[in-house]
Amino acid sequence: MLEAVPVSTPPTLDGNVLTDPAWASAPVSSDFWQITPDDGAAASERTEVRIVYTATTLYIGVVCHDRTPTTIVASDSRRDASLDDTDSFRVILDTYRDGQNGFVFGTNPAGIEYDGQVAREGQGGDTGQNRQQAGSGGGFNLNWDGAWQVRVTTAEHGWSAEFAIPFRTLRYRPGDDSWGINFQRNIQRRNEKAFWARLDRQYTIFRLTDAGRVTGLEVPAQRNLKVAPYGLVSGTTVRGGDTEGDRDIGADAKWSVTPSLTLDATVNTDFAQVEVDEEQINLDRFNLFFPEKRPFFLENAGLFSVGLPGDVELFFSRRIGIGDDGTVIPIRGGGRLTGKVGGVNVGLLNMQTARVGDDISSANFSVARVSRDLPNRSSVGVLFTNRTATGTIARDGDNGQTYAADARIGVGRRGSVQGFVARTASPDATGRQLAFSLGSRWESPGLRLTGTFTQVGDAFAPQVGFLSRRGYRSVDGGVFRTIRLAENRFRFLELRPHVNYRGFWNFDRVQETGFVHVDNHWAFRAGHELHTGINFTKEGVVESFPIYPGVEVPVGTYNHKEAQIVGFTNKAAPVWLDGQVRAGGFFGGERLATTAGVNIRAGQTLNTSLYWVRNDVRLPWGNFETNLVRTRASYSFSPSLYLQALLQYNDRAQIWSTNLRFGWVGPSNTGLFIVFNDTQDLDDLSTRRVGRSLVVKYSRLIDVLQ
Repeated sequence: MLEAVPVSTPPTLDGNVLTDPAWASAPVSSDFWQITPDDGAAASERTEVRIVYTATTLYIGVVCHDRTPTTIVASDSRRDASLDDTDSFRVILDTYRDGQNGFVFGTNPAGIEYDGQVAREGQGGDTGQNRQQAGSGGGFNLNWDGAWQVRVTTAEHGWSAEFAIPFRTLRYRPGDDSWGINFQRNIQRRNEKAFWARLDRQYTIFRLTDAGRVTGLEVPAQRNLKVAPYGLVSGTTVRGGDTEGDRDIGADAKWSVTPSLTLDATVNTDFAQVEVDEEQINLDRFNLFFPEKRPFFLENAGLFSVGLPGDVELFFSRRIGIGDDGTVIPIRGGGRLTGKVGGVNVGLLNMQTARVGDDISSANFSVARVSRDLPNRSSVGVLFTNRTATGTIARDGDNGQTYAADARIGVGRRGSVQGFVARTASPDATGRQLAFSLGSRWESPGLRLTGTFTQVGDAFAPQVGFLSRRGYRSVDGGVFRTIRLAENRFRFLELRPHVNYRGFWNFDRVQETGFVHVDNHWAFRAGHELHTGINFTKEGVVESFPIYPGVEVPVGTYNHKEAQIVGFTNKAAPVWLDGQVRAGGFFGGERLATTAGVNIRAGQTLNTSLYWVRNDVRLPWGNFETNLVRTRASYSFSPSLYLQALLQYNDRAQIWSTNLRFGWVGPSNTGLFIVFNDTQDLDDLSTRRVGRSLVVKYSRLIDVLQ
């Protein structure tokens, strides 16, 4: 436990904890315990944490002592940049004390603002660092941006930070005098992770069941009304050279109906500042998954999440305002009510989109989600979604509903069983409209066991959801062993041998996919890793499909095996390398798939990466090669001022694209944004412009009640 102390004079927010008298009355907690590299040992450096609060704001002061401050690593100063590869400190607040949901705030010696929301103790997908592949309803939502501040300073003792988190930024039950809490400190040169509340090494800071507690709080009643209006001007050049200009205005608003219930509203919603999707190359016959990146839909996304992230998502917010081919569909407006009512989690969403030409009608989207958290990491809930085409060009019967129920049951301290059952209703649907899944998980410090059975009907069609494929039964399971090693001559930290299996059968009992993965991870104490594995694959193609222009895979069963090796060097180094090679059989032929990446960091301001993904495929019915090149660069003038670039080349789609973004960011990710996009077709080494746009957007957060 750690006691929070009320103060009449708040700390001066400059990062100097030791010299500020506002911290003098606060108790100090300094016991931190490692999970890496020396599991169970005391942290190698002293960390001091203090908590005070005023009538409006919670303050957390941390002093990270370091006997060799010249070796402190500060690898990035971008907002929400990874804290895993740098010296860092983060805190998680379980404001409802339900052991499942929380808010994370963090920083590093460069003073970045890092924040996110945790649902279901981080389980059920991850929208952390790998935003491209994770589902929008994952267990950790890094894209949530709250209104708060942090200041950092470095000195002879090490580095220190002061967090100022307004109570209006949080959601909590009125009258509570204590919250769940835990702290994590990373000391990167030792690859050390240490926690205030002890955790088994298989867990992260998201493990709220084992969190400590902060007491002595007197939380205020919520009075929160914030409005964020925006103005936008843009110019677009389309094929043929015609240029069109546009101007637009809109606004978002946030109102705390109660301390635990929030209403968000949006009018003429715009997401010009959001980074474009990363290109993918599809060498299979199933749907590619592109995650949600728009801030309005990412806040509280975990509350609406039901299903299997990336495979069966019963609510997938990209269906709102984005067509199947990536077409942007204007959003006229909508609202979302989320929070807790009497211990019940409530989520209500309604959005209205506009008509696009004569092909896409306007539509209304509604989502209702109710769930209740139970003891021992358990919960039950129901979900309803509806999409209805509206307007003059809407077709009769152009609507669809999804009904679902789900549950998660904790078994002891380490096990859980979870599942869902869902049905869709569409006017013209015939066949199986039911889907369900049942899975289990058991995890100890050295062993993780998982298993899931899923069935998705051939007519199951969630119109506000995502399916990677339809009409199947699947089995998914794995055994993952972790062997932590003592100091040894090879400087190994641990070994991770594991076996995973995924199998998919259609309703004619034909196995369409089989995948056995046998692997071992060799993790070094210095941060390097090497993964060596072999895959046994089976593909049952029931309908021929084009895998490449002029190359078609015929009906048949293809059994193969392939070798796989993955490796990366220490990610905290100024230059680190990343690579993967897969070589073996592929749809009756052979494939050599390689990924090579180099990442370069210059101090805490410049971060760049270059990745090349190449497939060299030799099939009996045709040979081909694909190349995907992705280059990222980011320069941070300060934690709130940045310039970012994303350049992509995809020879499968014959596209070269550029996305440049300048941001001067204020509270809750408002501010000034200048975005340039350029997309070109490639045709016999010549280029013809497909589209070029320049957008200037300014938004400002207005606290109406302050």
